[in-house]
Amino acid sequence: MRLIYDMLRQKTLFMKEKNRSMRNKYEIYQTKEYYNLKEVLANAFENYPENIAFKIKNHNAENITYREIKYKEFEKEINSLGTALIDMGMKNKRIAVIGKNRYEWILSYVAVVNGTGIVVPLDKGLPDEEISSSLERSKTDCVIFAKDYIDCMKKIKEENTTQIEKYICMDELSEAEKEEGFIYLGDLLENGKKLLEAGNKEFVNAEIDNNKMSVILFTSGTTSKSKAVALSHRNIASNIEAMNKVEGIRSTDVNMAFLPLHHTFGCTGILLFLNHGCTNVFCDGIRHIQSNLKEYKVSVFVCVPLLIEAMYKKIEKEIEKQGKTKLIKVATGVSNSLLKIGIDVRRKLFKDIINNLGGNLRLIISGASALDKKVAKAFNDFGILTIQGYGLTETSPVLAAENENCIKYGSIGLSMPGVTLKIDNPNEQGIGELIAKGPNVMLGYYENQEATDEVIKDGWFHTGDLARQDKDGYFFITGRKKNVIVLKNGKNIYPEELETLVGKLPYVDECMVFGYPKDDDLVVSVKIVYNKDYVKDNFAGFTQEQLKEKIWEDIKEINSGLTNYKHMKKLIITDEPMIKTSTAKIKRHEEMSKILTEEGAIK
Repeated sequence: MRLIYDMLRQKTLFMKEKNRSMRNKYEIYQTKEYYNLKEVLANAFENYPENIAFKIKNHNAENITYREIKYKEFEKEINSLGTALIDMGMKNKRIAVIGKNRYEWILSYVAVVNGTGIVVPLDKGLPDEEISSSLERSKTDCVIFAKDYIDCMKKIKEENTTQIEKYICMDELSEAEKEEGFIYLGDLLENGKKLLEAGNKEFVNAEIDNNKMSVILFTSGTTSKSKAVALSHRNIASNIEAMNKVEGIRSTDVNMAFLPLHHTFGCTGILLFLNHGCTNVFCDGIRHIQSNLKEYKVSVFVCVPLLIEAMYKKIEKEIEKQGKTKLIKVATGVSNSLLKIGIDVRRKLFKDIINNLGGNLRLIISGASALDKKVAKAFNDFGILTIQGYGLTETSPVLAAENENCIKYGSIGLSMPGVTLKIDNPNEQGIGELIAKGPNVMLGYYENQEATDEVIKDGWFHTGDLARQDKDGYFFITGRKKNVIVLKNGKNIYPEELETLVGKLPYVDECMVFGYPKDDDLVVSVKIVYNKDYVKDNFAGFTQEQLKEKIWEDIKEINSGLTNYKHMKKLIITDEPMIKTSTAKIKRHEEMSKILTEEGAIK
């Protein structure tokens, strides 16, 4: 027994020393330097030609089949499409891409950006008039679209208010549609293959200008308010290079491309996985996530906090249902104690939970907004590395992130390699605007120098987010500069701080804290979207007024732990989801307008 004790003690001392040396070791992987996306993809084409790049489900009438596309085949299709696009006069032209996440979307994006022209990814959720407006504003010459948008494209073609020359559909067309001037992507691929076989190398040998505008991305929001962000190859490639230095992506990983590809977080993410030779699959829809994780043996999942938190709530509910809450708590304590001496039994101990998420999930990357600390810790305790990052469309996108060695719950991690972050003009609490420098910072807002000058000053990009930095270098977002509620007495309230507290209530799906105008001041208020199933199970028979009273009691309890001026004094409850962007961020301005209209404050 004494010998075993001594061995464990020595291992404990060793692990403590190792933990001390690893605690701030952020850059842990060797990587190539990348200056453009052609180089990013070449790594996979050269090193993993036989790896499966995409696994695509086909829903046939009788059964389900899968199409697997190897990296060597993906490379050929990129070259074929790019060659065909140039042959039809699209060299150095602007080409928009719109549709749900699918292979043809990624193929089109890469074939445009890697030798044809400038790519313009569009939000698949935009109304027809905003699609038309985006095409006009970006001066798009060609659009590649899914069949879902055929009616919209016919209308745009008929109105003739854009400068679009070619309309290319990702799906098969009828003869009548072809006669109307629409082109089938499959026909272009066949034509491109013939051109390549005949010796056409114009696309294959295309020179990339690393620092030239190659991508025009619209920021989240309605088109009238969104800005068009101009990005270069170098912007995006440098961000992929930085992520490679800190995140352990493997060529054997299976990534589920869930985030919308028109968003820079989703698009740069899939380019990162393609760089490593990973397999990429597509989700059948939010209701099918759990089954898709199992079906494709997904190992890496990049998504937004709202979804991760919903996944955890289901797990937590199932644990409670089985009466295993105490058992899981004890098992977690034992597991974490063993982990301190280098013994990792998490994935064995919590095998049932991991199997419930497909059995292969090893890494969750969260972005777009703050992830609940409790949820992040729980997934890490289960043996699924869960980290979060922070970034913006304007920064290609990642500015800071955690990794396996550097996790501090509640933070956004450390600044990415090659990126410099600092707190501008901090107050007495050390809170100020987060500003950044780095090769991933955008070229500017397209044809909007005034807006560009507002955010890029003396070489620093001003994020608009308020943050603080701790002694270990970790950054913590405290709120959005424009969201701060400034009371008449001069006190500042950061809504996100209160939303974190309200969001912990078990029945809350979404919440928004805001300043409701009253006389010449603001009343700190909260709108809550409650979970109908939870209310049905736990507050059966409650009227809406009784439910509001119950929730109000919980808000008062939260208030009791806050300084007086932060107290929430007005409550709005509903079961209707709030207005959100495609990455699940609440559109505060639109929600405020809706609230004020419903409350009769504006007419």
